Amino acid sequence: MFGDRLRLLRQQKNLTQDEVAKALSISRGAYTHYEINKRQPDFALLQKIADFFDVSTDFLLGRVEEKNPMPEVLRDPSLNISYYKGYESLSPQEQEIVKEQIRHTIDALQKLKKSK
Repeated sequence: MFGDRLRLLRQQKNLTQDEVAKALSISRGAYTHYEINKRQPDFALLQKIADFFDVSTDFLLGRVEEKNPMPEVLRDPSLNISYYKGYESLSPQEQEIVKEQIRHTIDALQKLKKSK
């Protein structure tokens, strides 16, 4: 499964195995072994591959069908909620309430979008 998804992503970007291997700072042989399911990357390389192809690690591992189920805006590291003034001083329970409110807002917007 992993190798098949890796090959598909590479082909969709019209890249060679050598180009991807160089981008990941690994040998072409190592990369080839990942595509043919002879080897599996360690966690750090798995994350690097996911970042390179802009997909989730869950997609690479075959756990989900969506390449990146999280909206791009939420994957933007500059939108880290902890930067908001006062967030750090909230208790863990209060921080969870804030996160839950964000999830509810996104759900409501998705429902509104579907109803239009």
